Amino acid sequence: MSDRGSFDTNVVTLTRFVLEEGRKAKGTGELTTLLNSLCTAIKAISSAVRKAGIANLYGIAGSTNVTGDQVKKLDVLSNDLVINMIKSSFTSCVLVTEENEEAIIVEPESRGKYVVCFDPLDGSSNIDCLASIGTIFAIYRKSSDDDPCEGDALQPGRNIVAAGYALYGSATMLVLSTGQGVNCFMLDPAIGEFILVDRDVRIKKKGNIYSLNEGYAQYFDPAVTEYLQRKKFPADGSAPYGARYVGSMVADVHRTLVYGGIFLYPANAKSPKGKLRLLYECNPMAFIMEQAGGMATTGVMDVLDIQPVSIHQRVPVVLGSPDDVKEYIDIYKKHFP
Repeated sequence: MSDRGSFDTNVVTLTRFVLEEGRKAKGTGELTTLLNSLCTAIKAISSAVRKAGIANLYGIAGSTNVTGDQVKKLDVLSNDLVINMIKSSFTSCVLVTEENEEAIIVEPESRGKYVVCFDPLDGSSNIDCLASIGTIFAIYRKSSDDDPCEGDALQPGRNIVAAGYALYGSATMLVLSTGQGVNCFMLDPAIGEFILVDRDVRIKKKGNIYSLNEGYAQYFDPAVTEYLQRKKFPADGSAPYGARYVGSMVADVHRTLVYGGIFLYPANAKSPKGKLRLLYECNPMAFIMEQAGGMATTGVMDVLDIQPVSIHQRVPVVLGSPDDVKEYIDIYKKHFP
């Protein structure tokens, strides 16, 4: 037992952290319960992702989800896991998931006060090539006293109570904000717990990496084209930005958070309203970015200020280091005054 000294006997788990935050906020414990249930789902998804090949979870399930992506078996499993775990925690009344066309209204006997919007397995087109994938979620309070309905999910991101994402990469990490900054937790498979590894994460004021799918270059609007030109051929003689793009939003946004820089999925001629979904992709990521000192914009307005009109609404999004995003906004306003 010579390594006993290296074993942390006062470890801060995600459960402990959320309990402490709830105590400070004099909460009821309902949010803690909800986040715990999400954690359990994320651990189970992480396990399934790790053994997908062995368990024959690869491949297409034979249908297409509401936003047109072919549904992979892992998507279906992840969606079921998150729905069942949240429902059984008695903390929510409305669930919005990328995989279901309509909002899920929780049965009366299992209802709580929260609305949860989530993408159970983001970047699932990357499953078969083993690139990183993730889970994204945003939690809101139900704002009306009426019976729960789809409209309860149509709240601007400013109303988010907690949001986060899990990244199933070389390790499984959960990045969480309850509105008091951003904290990162790593899954320790030995004890099956998320351990706090980075407290109060702050994004760099300015980065040196840009991230977008340049395969759509011929469809870009002039603002995006000019911004990219400035990054590749800086007029002031400084070093050009590096380009990184995984094509999995969780992986690209997490890298942007950790290293700084800018992530863009702007509107283009093929997707005039943008491609990423507001409720369960853009809002949670915008919330995390702002909580870490970054910015998230459509070019016209802050992502978190958008009033949603439908649960699968798409919006353009540009997020990351504040100086980089401000530069993009200035160029956008020049082209679209």
